Amino acid sequence: MRGREGARSTSKHSISLRETSSCVANGSRPQVTASMLFQRNTSSFAHEGQVICHSSGGCRPQSASCGAANYVDEMYLAWKANPKDVHVSWQTYFRNMEDPTVPSTQAFRPPPGLMSSRYTEDTPAISMAEISDGVNYLKAQSIVRAFQEYGHTNAKINPLGDVGSATIHAHPDLPSSSNLSKYGFTTADLDREVPLGPDLFPHLASSTKTMPLRDIIATCEKIYSGSFGVEYHHISSPATRDWIRQRVETYHASPPSPAEKHRILDTLIWATSLERFLATKFPNEKRFGLDGAEGLAPGLAALIDRCADVHGVRDIVIGSCHRGRMNVMSTVYGKDFETLFGQFAGTDKFDVEGGQTGDVKYHFGMEGERTTAGGGVVGVEMLPNPSHLEAVDPVAQGKAKAVQEIRGDVDQSKVMCMALHGDAAFSGQGPVYETLNLSGLKGYEVGGTVRLMVNNQIGFTTDSPYSRSTPYCSDLAKYIEAPIFHVNADDPEAVVFLCKLAADWRAEFRSDIVIDVNCYRRFGHNEIDQASFTQPEMYKKIAKQQALLEKYIEKLVGEGTMQAEVVEEQKRWVWEQLEEKLARSKLPSEEAHALKTEVATAPEPLSTSTAVDEATLSTIAEAITSVPEGFNLHRNLQRILAAKKQAFDAGTVDWSTAEALAFGSLVLEGKPVRISGQDVERGTFSQRHSILHDQTTHAEYTPLNHLQEGQPARYTAVNSPLSEFGVLGFDYGYSLAAPESLVMWEAQFGDFANNAQVVIDQFITSGEAKWLLKSGLVMSLPHGYDGQGPEHSSARLGRFLELGSEDPRAWPEDLGWARRDCNVQIVYMTTPANLFHALRRQIYSPYKKPLIIFFSKSLLRHPLARSSVQELTGTSTFQPVLSDPEHGSSILPLDKINRVILCSGQVYASLHKHREANGIKNTAITRIEELHPFPWAEVKENLDSYPNAQTIVWCQEEPYNGGAWQYMRDRLETVASESENHKFSRIVYAGRGTGAAAATGSKKVHQAEEERLLTDAFGDS
Repeated sequence: MRGREGARSTSKHSISLRETSSCVANGSRPQVTASMLFQRNTSSFAHEGQVICHSSGGCRPQSASCGAANYVDEMYLAWKANPKDVHVSWQTYFRNMEDPTVPSTQAFRPPPGLMSSRYTEDTPAISMAEISDGVNYLKAQSIVRAFQEYGHTNAKINPLGDVGSATIHAHPDLPSSSNLSKYGFTTADLDREVPLGPDLFPHLASSTKTMPLRDIIATCEKIYSGSFGVEYHHISSPATRDWIRQRVETYHASPPSPAEKHRILDTLIWATSLERFLATKFPNEKRFGLDGAEGLAPGLAALIDRCADVHGVRDIVIGSCHRGRMNVMSTVYGKDFETLFGQFAGTDKFDVEGGQTGDVKYHFGMEGERTTAGGGVVGVEMLPNPSHLEAVDPVAQGKAKAVQEIRGDVDQSKVMCMALHGDAAFSGQGPVYETLNLSGLKGYEVGGTVRLMVNNQIGFTTDSPYSRSTPYCSDLAKYIEAPIFHVNADDPEAVVFLCKLAADWRAEFRSDIVIDVNCYRRFGHNEIDQASFTQPEMYKKIAKQQALLEKYIEKLVGEGTMQAEVVEEQKRWVWEQLEEKLARSKLPSEEAHALKTEVATAPEPLSTSTAVDEATLSTIAEAITSVPEGFNLHRNLQRILAAKKQAFDAGTVDWSTAEALAFGSLVLEGKPVRISGQDVERGTFSQRHSILHDQTTHAEYTPLNHLQEGQPARYTAVNSPLSEFGVLGFDYGYSLAAPESLVMWEAQFGDFANNAQVVIDQFITSGEAKWLLKSGLVMSLPHGYDGQGPEHSSARLGRFLELGSEDPRAWPEDLGWARRDCNVQIVYMTTPANLFHALRRQIYSPYKKPLIIFFSKSLLRHPLARSSVQELTGTSTFQPVLSDPEHGSSILPLDKINRVILCSGQVYASLHKHREANGIKNTAITRIEELHPFPWAEVKENLDSYPNAQTIVWCQEEPYNGGAWQYMRDRLETVASESENHKFSRIVYAGRGTGAAAATGSKKVHQAEEERLLTDAFGDS
């Protein structure tokens, strides 16, 4: 009863199909009522009930031979049709059985001893024997339900027996001979025949009408407490729970075929042989091997094959933990063994001069193809990942999402995401929660991720009771209602069954599923670790543990599926194949497993100009400042859009207009634009308004998707959850697969970007150097000191600049390669025009590099932060350095300037205001709009234009230890050394002092600090 919805109960279990033909003939609906007299006679319940019909033709009473199951089912159907048509006790029972929060031992409540007065004496009665069977059916059903809920707590999922965290204490309500009284039985009832039915092993009911209680319990133990256990009662949908129940209960009825057993054995031979081969050939190398978890390999193979052969999946994107990854890349995913052996032998190459560092072999990913059991081919990509555990999770999902959208996989059936997790990491690392939270959100959902836990039952040296506060490492997944299966890795047939079930689940429900593969580490954290230092009992047990391959061979030989000689020959052949592949890996080759960079003789130009013709800009401006007729726009927004249009018509644009024009122009050129982050649809500072809301109907309107009929690409803005790590990782992964899209992540405030510092350090700024991952991701970071305190002022500019790979100590030999060779681009701009060109350059640059944009909150609407439309058209382009525009007007000519202030970002507005207010004429202000790669030639050219400037000031509003000064000092000294006029110029600092916090929380202190840095900047001017 508990696992079904009314709509699903009206098929083969409906009484209208069998026992009430007269009612069907009369066109009437049988109404079942029950008044139950609760009498205890030893351990049995006695009930009285009636069946009546609304039709005048009447309905015959159900005969005892019809069985108790049908009787109970009739009650259930009547209750589903109208709960008031059955006695309140039945109402309580059925309501409790469908409520996953009610323990099974409390589902049944005995009714009061009075018959309802609404029923007459002449209503035909159901026999006492049938009622007794019906009650036994209900009590047995409660036993089954208890196993469904708690059977996993007694499942034999630990290959080490009672050693390790996989051993969970059986739940006290789990039925056993010692607690049968909880369910209304005694040990004397163990041989009592109980009728089967729609909610009591329906798959057996067609051939077996009854079953002794003893066998019911044994069957439950076999199904729910065997070598795997299932947790699914946290799922709210009865239909979904029923789907799982039906699949699990039929497992033993459909054992694997001999052919499938052969495939399992073959995969085990390859996986086990590879580990033993590597241990022999490279005994001192870490590999984080699959030893102790070999059962995972045939499970992964079965999962991929099922997804591809049965459900039409064509591409799989994988994020993986360390354990066993190198093994399954070659034995399951399709990576060639020669490359694998080359990584162990150290024959793979890195272009150190090109800035590559490479990585340790067990961090690399791969792209390959797997030939499935059905003869098909499926693309498999496993992403590289750092030792920052679980950091790759959102990256994999982001890449899968992008591939789905690029390939038009609307129903998300062709491209799938898969994740392998470590037990300690899944329960301990924050990105797991953040990634799970994305699973059902618009703009981030991928149609379900299949998650496998490589559960070593330990985290390095830390036992599980010290790693988590929950019984299972997988418990976190319950909050998204993912079904969770716990399985003994030493039962590869069970692992394969659950992996195939997981493939079917994703195809059916498009949501996450978790398989907790309980295994062990045969050689400790890695192969040179001595784990018995801290886990002596566990490793004594492991030392005696027979390897899975030998166990499974014994099983297959014992049951006659395989012959021992054939298996030994297969093992010898595999070993010989590995020897041959190792030999081939040592042969000289032009390709030699090298990581390659672009080979070019000269820097490549932009593929398209970043300038756009004025007619196109006018079309975009018209679209982004108007709404459809009848759209009820907020009154204030009407004024804002009208002002934008008026400004554009007058020839000027502000920051947000320039951004929208850049987005719109890219979309019209067939380049999709995606922006995500907290509040990005409107913008944290109410500056963007890219999605408009009807104030009456609540309808949404996205102007950038209505630029012209049949526009070739779309603009997507996605308000993200309150997450930085997960969402930035997701968008980085998305950018890897979408080089033709502008992909932007925007922080609510730049201060919060450090919640994603791992993604920034390990992926965005170093992913190319380590793994040759090309990303054009844009990070948009609000930044600027406005007296808003230490949490709303700083995106940590200095920290990002520290991550730049450029050498400041010497003038570059070839400036033309700067953009190719840099690892990241960092800009802090003051003009909307530069924003426009920077965004468009990101798409049309021949070199894909992440772009970090620091943008000033106060300049969003500042009069100084305006650009002319002409600066977006014609031959205009990005300007990395902006010279002072006021020579000959408010300040002296260039040769009369004796002090040059260099700055970036919004401090320019304060410097400009201070200079005007104090009538300072002899000081020029130069803006460095792009900080990395450093614009060497442009800065030198600018300083050379001031031949008599003896003081060069770097001015920043950030603290001495927090802004660009530490980055700029060496570079300015290098530039000065190359200049004829500035070899002996003073280079001085003007800015805030050092500080532990990014900014003060006091407005008064903030203003005093700003006055001081402005005074220092202008000095004796």
